[in-house]
Amino acid sequence: MEIRSAKKAVTYSFEFFPPKDVEGEERLWAAISQLESIAPDFISVTYGAGGSTRDRTIRITSEITAHTKIPTVAHLTCVGSTRDELLEILGKYRAAGINSILALRGDPTGGPRAPWVTTEGGLNHADELVTLAAEFGGFSIGVAAFPDGHPASDGDIDKDVKVLIEKEKRGATFATTQFFFEAKKWQHLVEKLDAQGSSMPIIPGILPVTNVKQLNRMAELSGVPIPDHISDAFHSVESNPEDVRKLGVDIATQLCKDLLDAGAPGLHFYTMNTSTATREIYSQLKDH
Repeated sequence: MEIRSAKKAVTYSFEFFPPKDVEGEERLWAAISQLESIAPDFISVTYGAGGSTRDRTIRITSEITAHTKIPTVAHLTCVGSTRDELLEILGKYRAAGINSILALRGDPTGGPRAPWVTTEGGLNHADELVTLAAEFGGFSIGVAAFPDGHPASDGDIDKDVKVLIEKEKRGATFATTQFFFEAKKWQHLVEKLDAQGSSMPIIPGILPVTNVKQLNRMAELSGVPIPDHISDAFHSVESNPEDVRKLGVDIATQLCKDLLDAGAPGLHFYTMNTSTATREIYSQLKDH
């Protein structure tokens, strides 16, 4: 999969998580169907914490590849899998016609802040997974980036840059970021990578907020700071769900415009398995 440079057309991509039941699966397919008119550059499908949805991720990603014309990026994590099992999953992805993966360490069963537990015969870091996928061959390999800093880096952005450069050396060709709220954070990360000679596109991840409790929970788990002015704005309308949704769309739209003005090569939307907010944002960006 080719990720276009900032000098070419912007890429638009969308992330989903594997549904837990039949109703959730119906909502997922409805959202994907509604987004097809946008002609996404790719759709990605996540793993749950601890690799808990691995088999569903493989199935859903394979079905999206088979039944739509949208390129898919399948998540692959180190959590709960041996090296041989990871190779088996790569084989399943290849057989399904998937040629792009997002190589992640992944969250432990207890969530992002839980202690890391090594799987016997497995891998401990995403750079090892990049190497494994590159040696397997046939995949475009994406990785994660963190504009607000990786939780394990204790605010040391230079450490994060070093890790990304190492992943690029091992075969990573693009990155999508954790969600964030300030364009300057993405710019700062990209400038530091550029200074180290990186040519890897860093696609900013956008979370259209439609639920304040969900936002607070995600921020708590991921360590992503919510700027005071944004937190205050949501607090002032949180009793009215429609006002929350409208505010979330407005904030995300402005962030997207700021990022595009700063030269972002694409926008990657965390959809939470719905399409309404994302489609509204896209419609406001078309002529930007």
